[in-house]
Amino acid sequence: MSADHHYPTDLSDEQWDLLQPLLPKRTWRAGGRGRPPSVEVRKIVDGILYLNKTGCQWRMIPKEFGNWSTIYSYFKRWRQQGVWARLMETLRQWQRQCLRRKPEPSAGSIDSQSIKSTTQHEEIGFDGNKKIKGRKRHLLVDTLGLIIAVVVTDASTDDRLGLVELLSAYFADGVKRLRKIWVDGAYPAEWLEEWVRGLKQTHKIDLEATTHQAGKGFQVVPWRWAVERTFAWLLNDRRHSRDYERLTVNSAAMIQISMIRLLLNRLA
Repeated sequence: MSADHHYPTDLSDEQWDLLQPLLPKRTWRAGGRGRPPSVEVRKIVDGILYLNKTGCQWRMIPKEFGNWSTIYSYFKRWRQQGVWARLMETLRQWQRQCLRRKPEPSAGSIDSQSIKSTTQHEEIGFDGNKKIKGRKRHLLVDTLGLIIAVVVTDASTDDRLGLVELLSAYFADGVKRLRKIWVDGAYPAEWLEEWVRGLKQTHKIDLEATTHQAGKGFQVVPWRWAVERTFAWLLNDRRHSRDYERLTVNSAAMIQISMIRLLLNRLA
């Protein structure tokens, strides 16, 4: 463990050795021009992980991590460059390979979670079913509960539209190995089935709805329980107890960071 290790969220040397080669090599200015940064990138990452776990405000990040505005600028720049998404994907593939599975899953589950927001920021809506004003998190996870894709919308967004956004984003860069997706019984609809039929032709995807049996009380729904557990993992980090972000893309990035930290803990 590093001599500068002060907080439980700080990266261990083993975790840093895994993460460092995956980070952008030139992080100061576009094209690598200008002077190299005077900050320690490891402390920047530690500061972001601290905020993600504790749920504190950006301005209240302890000063030993560096200037809060510098830490936020790295968070924002890496979100814009897709760094957080790439880190999550790479570490997920490594974790699956450690468990003797193929890097890309063939099956997964989709579900959503409505969460209250703290302030009147952009893209805020009201979920009439859950009676929650805020935002909605849409997750696609593999059978291990590891996040494959995440989209955050306002809470009024229909789950089926969230599913379309998730799969459209996931398949944007080409054909994947994913063939089977389990969803809640509320997802199927005529227009969605028509959209999925088109997806079947191009990506061979099969969508299967799983439901609770009436009158049986609490039940663990086969296969779809994995995504429910993932939502529970996220709520272990206080940044996710509510939606604190001004932008939905920042909310999605914070979810990716939580999964990155979970995967680093397992891999290291």
